Order: sequence, then C-alpha cells, then structure tokens
Amino acid sequence: MQDRSSALHADHPQTNEEEGSRDGTHSAHMPSGLTTAQALVRLSEFGRNVLPRATPRSVIAVFLRQFLSPLIYILLAATVVSLVLGDIKDALFIGAVLLINGVIGTAQEHTADKATVALRKMEQPRATVIRDGVQQEIDATTLVPGDLVVLEAGARVPADLEVVCAIDLQCDESLLTGESQPVRKVLACAEQGSFGGAQRCLAFAGTVVIRGRGHGIAVATGAATQVGRIARELGRESMSQPPLMLRLKRFSRLIAVAVGVAVALLVAVGVLRGMALRELFMMSVGLAVSAIPEGLPVAISVALAISIRRMAKANVIVRKMPAVESLGSCTMIATDKTGTLTMNELVVTDIRLPDGTALSCDVGHDLDHGTIRAAGTTDQEARTRVAALLRAAALPNEAQLSRERDGWTGTGDSVDVALLAAAHKGGTVADEIRQRYPLVARIPYEPDRRYAASFHRHGEAIRVFVKGAPETLIAMCDHADVRGHVVPILREALLREQKALAAQGLRVLAFAEGTIDAEPDESYGHGHLVNLTFLGMAGMKDPVRPEVPEAIRRCFRAGIDVAMVTGDDPLTASAIAAQAGLRFTSDQVVTGEQVRHAESEGAHGLDQLTRRARVYARVTPDQKLSIVLSLARTGHFVAVTGDGVNDAPALKHAHVGVAMGRKGTEVAKESADIVLTDDNFASIVNGIREGRVAYANIRKVIFMVVSTGAAEMILFLLAIPLGMPMPLLPVQLLWLNLVTNGIQDVALATEQAEGDELSYPARKPQESIFDRVMIRRICYSSLAMGVGGFAIFFWLLENGFHVDEARNQLLLLFVLFENLQTFNSRSERHSVFRQSVFANPMLVVSVLTAQSIHIAAMYTPGLNDTLRLAPVSAMTWAVLLSLALTLTLAVELDKWWSRRRLR
Repeated sequence: MQDRSSALHADHPQTNEEEGSRDGTHSAHMPSGLTTAQALVRLSEFGRNVLPRATPRSVIAVFLRQFLSPLIYILLAATVVSLVLGDIKDALFIGAVLLINGVIGTAQEHTADKATVALRKMEQPRATVIRDGVQQEIDATTLVPGDLVVLEAGARVPADLEVVCAIDLQCDESLLTGESQPVRKVLACAEQGSFGGAQRCLAFAGTVVIRGRGHGIAVATGAATQVGRIARELGRESMSQPPLMLRLKRFSRLIAVAVGVAVALLVAVGVLRGMALRELFMMSVGLAVSAIPEGLPVAISVALAISIRRMAKANVIVRKMPAVESLGSCTMIATDKTGTLTMNELVVTDIRLPDGTALSCDVGHDLDHGTIRAAGTTDQEARTRVAALLRAAALPNEAQLSRERDGWTGTGDSVDVALLAAAHKGGTVADEIRQRYPLVARIPYEPDRRYAASFHRHGEAIRVFVKGAPETLIAMCDHADVRGHVVPILREALLREQKALAAQGLRVLAFAEGTIDAEPDESYGHGHLVNLTFLGMAGMKDPVRPEVPEAIRRCFRAGIDVAMVTGDDPLTASAIAAQAGLRFTSDQVVTGEQVRHAESEGAHGLDQLTRRARVYARVTPDQKLSIVLSLARTGHFVAVTGDGVNDAPALKHAHVGVAMGRKGTEVAKESADIVLTDDNFASIVNGIREGRVAYANIRKVIFMVVSTGAAEMILFLLAIPLGMPMPLLPVQLLWLNLVTNGIQDVALATEQAEGDELSYPARKPQESIFDRVMIRRICYSSLAMGVGGFAIFFWLLENGFHVDEARNQLLLLFVLFENLQTFNSRSERHSVFRQSVFANPMLVVSVLTAQSIHIAAMYTPGLNDTLRLAPVSAMTWAVLLSLALTLTLAVELDKWWSRRRLR
C-alpha cells in the first residue's frame, strides 16, 4: 500500500506549507484531485471499487454435496438393500433420513455465504471527491486510487485513504479493531511500519467519520482495502473441520470395512458349506443392514438439536449444528479481552490524593447507591477529602449522564463518562457543579499535549481545571493540595504512586486546578495554565467480569487452556489476565513484535512461540488468524472469540468461532459458528459443558448400536461355521434393527448431563470415537450378547425345538438385550444403579414402547407370520430375562474395574 501511495503522490505534489501542516490542521494548499481522464484510465487499471464476490453456487450443487460422505454411502446401500428385500417402509424411512440431512446441510452452507453479504453492506454507494478541481458526488464504485475524497462527520469512508487534511477528524474503527475508542486522524505517522501506527494517518474503507472533516487520497480500493482482504479470506474454504465430522468420517470408514470383512467371511464359510446362493444373499443383506447404524444420523441430529436448545438458555446461540460438539471438544480458548473477560465499561476504581490517602470507588451501574470510601474514615469524610479532585474531573468534561428507565446511561468519551460516574458517586453532580462554575473557554485534549483544560467563571476570578497524563500534570504543577493546605509538590513520590497504579493494570489520570485573572476578551490558552495545584490521581479500568475467574478455573479443571489475545500493552494485558485467573509466567507474555519475528522464521518458528505463550499483547488484527492457525497446528482444537470485522477470518478458520452478540459486528456474527448473547466468557464455559454432553450422548448411541450390531455378527460367525441354520432371518434382523433398536437410540440421545462433564480433561484432538474404553466395552458386551444368544439357540435346537420356535425365543432375547443395553449406555463411568431410572422419561417410554411393539407383533395376525413370531410362556420370559441380565453384569464389572484403576 505504501508503494502505491508514493506513486500516487506524484500526481498531488505538496508545497512546503502542506508539509508544515502535518500536525492535524487544515492545509493552506490542497491537491486539486484527478482529472476525469486520469480517473477513467485508473478505473480500467485497478477495476471497480467493490468487494470480491465469489461465484454463487447453485442450490442443487450444494444439495448434492451433502451426499459425499462414507456414512451416506452406507445409508444409500441400506436403502437399496431394503428395496431388494421388498421392504418399502424401511427404504422410505432411510430415504427420509438422507433427505433431512441433505436439507439441513444445504441450509447451513447457504447461511455461511452471508458473511460476505454483510461485508458488502459496508460499501459506500456514493462518495464526494474533487475531480477537475471541482467537488462532486460520484458513484463510489468508480472511485480509483489517487482520487481526492472529501470526508465529513456521518459519512462512511469509501476506500482506504491517506489523510492529507484533518480538522478534528475522528473515525470509528471498531469494525476493524474491535475497540470502541474513536481514532483521531493526523497527517503524519511516526510508525509507518505497523497497523497500529498507520491507522492514525489512514482512514479505512467501511469505517465511519464521527467527528470533524478532512480530505484523503485513495491509496487502495475494492479488494486491496483492509476490508477487501478480509472478504477474500472469507471466500476461502474453512481451514478446519468440526471435530465431530472428522471423527464420524473415520467411524464410517471403519464400520464399512468391518461390515464388509464380516459379511465376506460369512459368505466364504457359507460357500464352503454348500449353502444356496439365494440363502447366502439374503443372509448377507440382512447382516449388512443390521450392522449399519442407519438410525445414527437421526440420533446425532437429536442430540445436537437438544444441546442447541439447552445452550440457547445459557446465552449461547448455535448457528451451525456441528459447532455444538466442536465447542465441547476444544482444548484451547483464544479469547479477546474487552467485553468478554471484562465488562466493557471503563470505571474509576482507585483514587490517590497527594498525601498518600488511598480511596476506592464502588464499581457498578447503580450511581444512586455507589460511593467512595477510604480505610479508617466514614463515607462522608472520604467524600469531603476527595471533593476538589472530583470537581476537576467533572468540569473539563464533555460527557453526559442521564437516568433512563433501566438505569443510568452515559454519552461521550468513555474516560469522561467514567469520571462523571465517579464524581456522582462522590456527591459531585455534574449539572449542579457546571451551574456554579459557568464555562468560559476550553482546551480540548490533544495527543501531543496529553491534557485537557477548562476555564470557568467563579466570582471575579477565573478558575482553571486540568486533567491529563500524570507525568504531564506533575511537571506543570508547583504545589499540591494536602488536606486543604497548599504545600510544595513532591514530584518523585507522586511519580512512584503513578507507577504503582499502572502496575495494577489501571489507566491513570491526574487532576489539577488554579486561579487566574479574567481576560477582557476571554481568550484563554496554554499560557494561562500557571500556579496550578496538584489534586491527585484516579486509576480506572475495564473491570474483569466477576464470574470470569471461576469460569477460567472450570476451564483448567476441564483440561482446557486459555490464552488472551489483545491490543493492549503488555503491562495492562498481564494485569487483566492475572485478575481474570489465567495461569502464566512472565515469559509467556508475548507481543505482536515477537509474533512478527516468529512469523519471519516460518510456521515452525511461530508454532514454537504459541506452544508456550498464553498472553498476546499489542497484537495486530492480521496476526490473530496466524496465532489461531498455529495453535491448531500444535495439536489444539481451538475456540476463538471476536467481535470486529478483523476477527472474521479467525472466527471462520478456527475449529469453532464465537462472536459477541451485543458488541459484535454483523460480519463477525455471520462468520462465527456460535454467538454469545451476553458477550460473557462464562457463557462459553457453559457452552463447553453442553457440547461435552452432546458428544457423550453421541458416544452412548454409537456404543449401543455398534455393540448390538457386533453381537449379531458374532452370533452368525459362531453358528454358520458349525453348520447350524441362520439364527435369525433377514426380516427378523431388520425388525430388530429398525423397529426396536431404532426407537431406543434416539431416546438415548436426549440424556441429561451427568454432572461431572467439566471434571475430566478434554479429549485429545486425534482421539477417535473408538477409543480404548469404547473398544473394550463393545468387545465385552457384544461377546456377552453374541455368545449368550448362540448358547440359547444351540440348546433349543439340541433339545428338539423347531428352528422357527428357537428363532422366536432368540429374537425376544435380543430385544431384551437391547432394552438393557440402552440403560447400560447411559454413562461410560457411572453405574447404571447410580442414575435415576426416571431422570430421562423419554428413555423409559422408548424401552417400554420397543418391548410393547414386539409383544404386539407376537399377537398380530399377518405380522407374526411374516416375522415368524409367537407368544411365549411366563417361564420362558423369566429364563430369557435372567440370561439378558448377564449383559448388565458384564458391563457393570467393566465400569467397576475402570473406576478402581482410576482411583
């Protein structure tokens, strides 16, 4: 941008007077702007001033993309199998599942494109420029580099501009920086090499002029602007995928391979045994359908949907369904500071008087009940001693406080609002004090002066009140007010006090007053700031939200690291991080300069830095994405928070992006997976808990359906090689899998939290769904069901029972196995007897419903013939139920052994 700017200045030569005006004042000689002919040439060279627009994808193409998944392939195969069997009902059921998933996925991808649409809303339809020496209004899309643009309060900046004239010009750049403090524009820049320095002499596209006026030369348009670069980044595919999607892909491949190998093995055994081809085909189809968890997508959708509803009650709005589990899987939270860890409300917390007296100010919005107090004094005594300081805080102050229906609100500069609130709590009401001291003149704050002053009539004299940087005011004063007596100032002691306050992360302002003679023409300026008396200092900060320290402790207990990324200086960032409860040492506080140096060494250098860093200070907007991607490369599942346009790339490319709902820009919200309605870090932790509940429920469903499917495979692998008939017919396998099991697994997805979700570490990012615990427990329980089922089938045949009668009892046994396995699956860690049976009424209803449907099928003419079912005696029920309970015994023994090993 700087090279282009230098080239453009050749068309706008500056006079010596202009160079001398680079202190932020109006220039005596302005460039005349481009000619119309020059503008047309540059328009063809640089293109129109519009943000990059991705080629829109058709809805059909997006819809078809939803079916490119191994799990979907398995479901399609199950649909075909059901059609071959003539089971139209099952085929329609599976097809409906596929259609619902396709529609949901299409809707999610469609909403992802809204981020770019939100960015386009910032494009300025019209712009005021000077062309051919004449001020004129043009279509902003025809603006070109080199155009001289006129800026006025209320206008949106149409391109990235280098300011060449500024009269009290201030811009709201919160959409780029996330900081609400307006940026004052100047004509010279001491730090051309950094974004933070450049923003003072550049006005950026999409930002709003909130005060003053000026002129700027366009140095970047369209895609070359800061907002344009962000738009290009948002147009790229996300660099990270939700953990749940990654794990389900691996799970789908594993299931497909396992089913294929088992079926192939059984077919090979059947061929060696001389089984008929039709019988082999029917057996293979039935086993494949029984082993494929086609009800899993529905159960997953139910688990996620329920968690979405629960998270909404905790002020967490989920925009993309997989983000529920992503938040629960995160191992690192990269959080911003303002408004997330803090209250986003600057308040005065500490006051120091020249005699060393320390006073504290109540923090909060209730100005009617807040007060100022000092140790060893009454509140009234404290107010009296601090009255002079509060008067100096309230008078050189342009903010306003007003009482609204829901409390007090302030308008104006955040520092001035904080000072007025403190004065009000100390008994100094701004409106009353302003009437007693009528305003005569004002010296506004300037960065180079580092103070603001106001002159007020008081009797025959003029009272001067000054506020500003402590170093500046301490140097300007010769005296100090000590308990109502004017004494010589002790500068060294006051400077030490100022450093002590700053070390606490406070923003420190000092106050002074003086009396001068009235001027006939009421012309007052810097030269009248004489005989000043130092009144004291006030420390202010954006307080840490009271619930944040406990929320961060919960993160640490849950095995989740927390890093803070902010634009504050390292001292303030460290103080706020410590107050928030972050764990870090001094060498874990790094600056944007260190990040930039690490980036110059390549990805490895940055990864080395992010492995240890936990507080990032003075970080520029473009570095936030680099930090997030580096954390992901080092093995973390990263949740990142943000609220500005500059945060949008990081929000999109993190494993889960969390935008602020109150203070966040629309671009940030549209780029994020999750939006916090209260901008509160504690809400993220509540969301993590619900995300872990959702993933735990998904694992519960997978355990149940895979263990029962594996048990059926074991049953056949034991029976077929021994020359026995098929233990269950294909239609019985379908009944078992789709009717009885399909009801219970969805209910299992609605399980409540177990209460200890945040007491164990986050799962490792590379950990699959089939971890050691899952595999071991599936083996135990599937063997218990498979071997138990084979044993009863073998015994029945050996004792003269007809094969249909044996299959009838075996099918009932497996229905009982599935009923009990549903309860066994309610917790991976806790005993089934620890949890209340009625804590999940839907689960109880589903088990009773599944069993009732099976019993009804025994007595329903036509259906019982199709399924080869018949009623059984009470003794048979008792024997089969006793056998089924061995499954619960096996699972309970495994859980007991696991708990003992952990202890």
